[in-house]
Amino acid sequence: MTADAERRDLPAALLRALQLDVGRRIEGLLAGEFRSSRHGEGTELAQVRPYVPGDDVRLIEWNVTARMGTPHVRVNLAERVLVTWLVLDVSPSMRFGTAERRKCDVAAGVALAIGHVATRRGNRLGVLTFGGREEKTLPPAQGRQGLLGLLTALQEEPELEGDGATSIGSALARTGAIARQRGLVVVVSDFRGPFDWRPPLLQLLPRHDVLAVEIRDRREQELPDVGEVWLVDPETSRQVRVDTRSPVLRQRFAAAAAEERSGVARVLSALGVPHTVLTTEGDWLRELALFLRGRSRAR
Repeated sequence: MTADAERRDLPAALLRALQLDVGRRIEGLLAGEFRSSRHGEGTELAQVRPYVPGDDVRLIEWNVTARMGTPHVRVNLAERVLVTWLVLDVSPSMRFGTAERRKCDVAAGVALAIGHVATRRGNRLGVLTFGGREEKTLPPAQGRQGLLGLLTALQEEPELEGDGATSIGSALARTGAIARQRGLVVVVSDFRGPFDWRPPLLQLLPRHDVLAVEIRDRREQELPDVGEVWLVDPETSRQVRVDTRSPVLRQRFAAAAAEERSGVARVLSALGVPHTVLTTEGDWLRELALFLRGRSRAR
């Protein structure tokens, strides 16, 4: 799919169809849940320990008690509601795409996959968008209501030209101000623009688990040999004319682009933030599922 400035965002009916398709596939690809590390009332066994006065006798584990000769009780994993905040980039740069789809198409699919997983078993999903005409904040909601709120956010159509570079840092600062309950924050963005997001990310990490999903298109990493062209930054409207016939220019562009992407990876790695890169080519959903499954097992 090539970039097309005239295309509109996905209509509601298509988004709902995509939701169903992504939901079916993510269920088949993703094994495991994000579990609480706390002990308490619940249904999943965490451990069996000796009985102490004051324990609920209804929790006595009779098989172990008979085998050990002394009373033992079950200790279950706490069943608590997990709140997931989806921090979604809807800036003009996300509308770029030269392969099978645009970056915003991948981001929409990622958002639906995260939303499908995040709203299971009574868990709640909140959505915060940034980089569009209007920055939206949808409070955490359960089940279908949470997914409908997400679908609403995905229908926002960003301006094709902006007044300045998108600030991921401001979006993370907003998230930290409203996400009071400890939970999971998933940032879906192309991570282009100023590196202003390190300080607010540092403030988020003591209270939340954070995952970073970076969306790329290969043409952002290399220039094709197509003669003289005008390059336009859709977020700042800055224009520059370049002669792509120059091999030196193409090499310098590729080196600078690679260094910028490496910089993003280095910062996230130094902060201990799990990070995956999805592209506008290939089966992005399988790559996302492998990433999420790895994080679920790590917990």
